[in-house]
Amino acid sequence: MDGVSDAPFRFIVAKYGKPDVTITEFISVDGISHGAERLFTDFIYHDIERPVCAQVFGNDPDLFYLAAKVVCELGFDGLDINMGCPAKSVAARGAGAGLIKNPKLALKIIEAAKQGVSDWVSSGKGDLPSKVENALDNTKEILPDLGQKTKAERKTIPVSVKTRIGFDEIVIEDWVENLLEAAPANISVHGRTLKQLYSGAADWGAIGRGASIVKDYNQGNPEPVTIIGNGDVCSRADYLQKLEQSGVDGVLVGRATLGNPWIFAELRGEHHEVTLQEKIEVAIEHAAMHEKIKSLRAFVEMRKHFGWYLKNFPGASRYRSEIMQTNSTEQAKIIFAELLSKNNF
Repeated sequence: MDGVSDAPFRFIVAKYGKPDVTITEFISVDGISHGAERLFTDFIYHDIERPVCAQVFGNDPDLFYLAAKVVCELGFDGLDINMGCPAKSVAARGAGAGLIKNPKLALKIIEAAKQGVSDWVSSGKGDLPSKVENALDNTKEILPDLGQKTKAERKTIPVSVKTRIGFDEIVIEDWVENLLEAAPANISVHGRTLKQLYSGAADWGAIGRGASIVKDYNQGNPEPVTIIGNGDVCSRADYLQKLEQSGVDGVLVGRATLGNPWIFAELRGEHHEVTLQEKIEVAIEHAAMHEKIKSLRAFVEMRKHFGWYLKNFPGASRYRSEIMQTNSTEQAKIIFAELLSKNNF
């Protein structure tokens, strides 16, 4: 979720939801190759997020090869290739969901990423461009403060794909068969075409057809591929129904986490009623972590999260309006304190 699942958000979700796997925002391989410091901030993570995968996007296999080495060097547990983003700025240049229309290039990208991982395991990062080295070094200086080891274990990490059921029409069967030629470790499928964006209901029947193809592929295969479904999972009932309907190995949850890091506990059947006070305490912790990692200059990015936390109670709209004007955790605490006093906490 670009602009949402940054390091502070993932920390909070990992701490209070404990998902089975965590995935970063998608990061441009072009930006990685240029050593863009702002993008490398998106590679910051805490050990409680493990297993944590770095998601990248682009359209140049050579840059995916380089990005794979960077991801390995930073100690991630997996590399996820985004072939599902519907944003016009991404898809129009043949990246994200645009790759669904270029299956040969998609295969080259997966193969290049896997080769980058393999070469890193056998011989290390090699000669990276100096600007990439500098960005790597600066990122590594931050990571120990968040509990991450400074030296990555030299091991092969899985390369996976996140995609959709089609571009402007559903082509899930042909598309999954194509992806399997490169044998990614996992294929995650969002149940909408690019044309749909996020409108309408996710098509879990189409996801199920993709899952069936993967299951057939796995027969007798010593390295089976997993398949995960995505779209409209907002409750344990949704999760169980979609899991049974589609035959996938698991589900990805995105938008249902907004203001609700506890959603994963609910999916596991561990749900407890989250009070307004608990939401506010976690919102303040989230804001403090945001300041620590991204500084006050980026506090405006935190406001939308406040809006997601502050829902479904009397006077919520008023407090959301006020909290959207804050520029620090301390300012937010003042508004939260008034809110709690008026709700008898």
